[in-house]
Amino acid sequence: MADSPLARVHAAIAGACKAARRDPQGIALVAVSKTQAPDAIEALIGAGHRLFGENRVQEAAAKWPPLRERHQGITLHLIGQLQSNKADEAVALFDAIHSLDRASLATALARAMDKRGRRVPCFIQLNVGEEPQKGGVLPADLPALVALARDADIPLAGLMCLPPVGIEPAPFFAFLAKLAADNGLPGLSMGMSDDYPTAVMLGATHVRVGTALFGSRP
Repeated sequence: MADSPLARVHAAIAGACKAARRDPQGIALVAVSKTQAPDAIEALIGAGHRLFGENRVQEAAAKWPPLRERHQGITLHLIGQLQSNKADEAVALFDAIHSLDRASLATALARAMDKRGRRVPCFIQLNVGEEPQKGGVLPADLPALVALARDADIPLAGLMCLPPVGIEPAPFFAFLAKLAADNGLPGLSMGMSDDYPTAVMLGATHVRVGTALFGSRP
């Protein structure tokens, strides 16, 4: 296991933390298991990993209950876009949600959390590049969504972003970190397989890594 994909990712995180004078224990590695078969996931579980991320509620609902029955201590995060009509199912299934991005979804999540008596930490997804094709709240609208979520008693874990493709991500990560600090939000969900060491150096608390752990998606 010394040269496994998981070991290499942990080594890269440790290297970035050393350069930034951070503690690697402060970085949560979210293994992105969307479209991965249970046997591939169980190989990672067998190596000691317990934190996974899924993009779709329906896929996760079909795949994860039997895996959780077989393995203790699994934590599951939703990292993909969430439709308001799936909020109740998401609150029941996931331990954190990384894609709160609009008032209607905040309302639906608050209602689901009240119904189930379960407060699920949420990251607000920010559209850092202000790209019309992407989800995420625009920077100018962030304070209002933060206030709405807090009024609804939604636990806010921090901010999440997907920087524009093909552009150096560091300025976007730094921008996310500044907005998180300005709004009193502790967590930063940023960085994927191509850029997670940069994200760690700029303050990421959660990195979402799929390809570097599982290989190219089937």
